[in-house]
Amino acid sequence: MLAAVAGVFAGMLTLIQQFIAHGLQQLLYGVTINRLSALGSIHHPWRLLALPTGGLLLVLMARVLRRRRAPVDVVEANAMHGGRVPLSDTLTIAAQTILSNGTGASVGLEAAYAQVGGGVASLLGGWLKLRRGDLRTLVGAGAGAAVGAAFGAPLTGAFYAFEIVIGTYTPSAVAPVLAAALGAVSVTRALGTTPYLIATTSGRSFTFVDYLAYAALGLICALVGILIMRLVTFAEQRLQRWKQVSGWGPIVGGFLLIPLALASPQTLSAGHGALHLNLLIHPALSFLLIVLVLKIAASVVSLSFGFRGGLFFASLFLGALIGEIFAATLGSGSLGVRLDAGDAALVGMAALSVSIVGGPMTLAMLMLETTHDFALMGVVLAATLVSSAFTRETFGYSFSTWRLHVRGSQVRSPRDIGWMLTLTAARIMRRDWTSLDPGTSIAELRDRVPLGSVSKTVLTDGDGRYQGIVVVANAHAADLDPTAPISTIAQQLAVTLRPETSIDAILRLFDDAAADELAVVDDEGHIRGVVTEKHARRRYFEALEVQQRELFGEV
Repeated sequence: MLAAVAGVFAGMLTLIQQFIAHGLQQLLYGVTINRLSALGSIHHPWRLLALPTGGLLLVLMARVLRRRRAPVDVVEANAMHGGRVPLSDTLTIAAQTILSNGTGASVGLEAAYAQVGGGVASLLGGWLKLRRGDLRTLVGAGAGAAVGAAFGAPLTGAFYAFEIVIGTYTPSAVAPVLAAALGAVSVTRALGTTPYLIATTSGRSFTFVDYLAYAALGLICALVGILIMRLVTFAEQRLQRWKQVSGWGPIVGGFLLIPLALASPQTLSAGHGALHLNLLIHPALSFLLIVLVLKIAASVVSLSFGFRGGLFFASLFLGALIGEIFAATLGSGSLGVRLDAGDAALVGMAALSVSIVGGPMTLAMLMLETTHDFALMGVVLAATLVSSAFTRETFGYSFSTWRLHVRGSQVRSPRDIGWMLTLTAARIMRRDWTSLDPGTSIAELRDRVPLGSVSKTVLTDGDGRYQGIVVVANAHAADLDPTAPISTIAQQLAVTLRPETSIDAILRLFDDAAADELAVVDDEGHIRGVVTEKHARRRYFEALEVQQRELFGEV
């Protein structure tokens, strides 16, 4: 019931965001709703000053907010923070995305949809003090519901939640995720929103050669997807090194987008209108190639220069262009393979989006729900699986997790790793260690610490700073000089843990150091506790068992 409520809110907020963004496009460009990218030409080029103006507003917004960290999106929140999404981060991402898309930057609104849907769900779950696993599920359900509402496709929204936000299909999450998706789509249809539909060719079948051709298209889309993701990062890094410009990036990016928009208005906004226009008229191959290059350039400039938004819908448009180019190229050759341009565009949409966004079933369901074409599903699945597998094996990231990785995050997928980051050395360390001065003689240690009383003793100087660990059994060895200081047989002098070290890093350090006990030391070198390998592994497996039980809804 709570997920259904979150879904209803997500659906309504999705419509509100669409209304604001498209209203901005009407105000600034004088076009009908959702048709900015379908313009044949820019009749009033001065209107394109909306792009740098939007960049200026983004710069001013950043100066006013003065954030010291990047806002937490729903994927990062579910992977690292147990589904907790700060309200301020949700509002910031939504405002920046709506402003970027509304002023014409080449970004989609899906980032704002998912953020607001997941943010509302997180807020509801926080008020009710839900457990970590339940909150993650609710956040995923809210984010997926918002995306489903945007396309009028509940199954697409459900699989978006499973594959891209929650990170796995779980029996315990099926009911809430589907309830949220159905609630969101129902409220948007009740308010009169038309579902996102694409007409396809009917009454045809696909041969084995067609499957091979579409699998090749999936591979091409994977290569293009990886190229786009790397280009965005490359441009971002170069801009950050240009200190005089980096602080004004969105303004500079806005000016760079103007000549691209003059060359082709299809580079503006996410590309909804241009996608439908191209599917209807099937332009010439040369035109498609030019638009593809320009749209990639516009997306890279928009994202790397500081405009906020997603690549989901831009990747659908780019994939459609690649599919039509692929079909036209095969048709003009001597291979004897003829593909329907519309079918190739739809397959390319799914294959490129899978490479960039992730979620092969999400895109397969999107194609099914927007075309109602079951015959097309086979070749769509073939292309998306090839694209997904190739991207995963050669690159290993979706666009959202790749950007987190570039920032230094450990997130590689929506899988929950936050519990490992909170299970730190400070939480599992013992504070009842035996301590001796490093200058103590071996004979004195034998008197004060009899064999069998404790296994190890920690050495600390007069200021309490760590000086190593001594194995008591080694100190009782007969061949040692009893007058020698125990510092001569100390171990693990340079290998220590910090209080904030996470459990996975602790276990790796135990393996690398071949130690069974390590000291926890603060910034000033004072010992705070001791962690044994046996205790660390037991705590890890206990926490892992709790996660497994939550995964299957047993707690």
